[in-house]
Amino acid sequence: MIVRTLEQARQSDRRVKADNWESVRMLLKDDNMGFSFHITTLYANKETPIHYQNHLESVYCISGEGEVETVADGEVHAIKPGTLYVLDKHDKHLLRAFSEMTVACVFNPPLNGKETHDENGVYPLEAETIME
Repeated sequence: MIVRTLEQARQSDRRVKADNWESVRMLLKDDNMGFSFHITTLYANKETPIHYQNHLESVYCISGEGEVETVADGEVHAIKPGTLYVLDKHDKHLLRAFSEMTVACVFNPPLNGKETHDENGVYPLEAETIME
């Protein structure tokens, strides 16, 4: 059994920061669950271009407000607490946080831990592993 608290993970290498967000990686590839699970904070008034070419992701909004826009068709969806969006087609998208947002994210395949978006908004398939 794996038991971790958000606060324990936040105080460890499982907390990864980027310019527009920070993510606490609660479950990772080395946990052998077949997916990774993260609690991510998106900073207010930021737009993040993302294109997960190597991963599928589901995102559930816990707090805050924003929107997600799919680049291919320009469709915009409001995000508020209780909203789930799923990037099931490796959708290139723009994520905009109007206020600080907290979201729960699930990735398949799972992340190793240290991933951040490259210049195209992509996470690499393999990255540095967080060691506990």
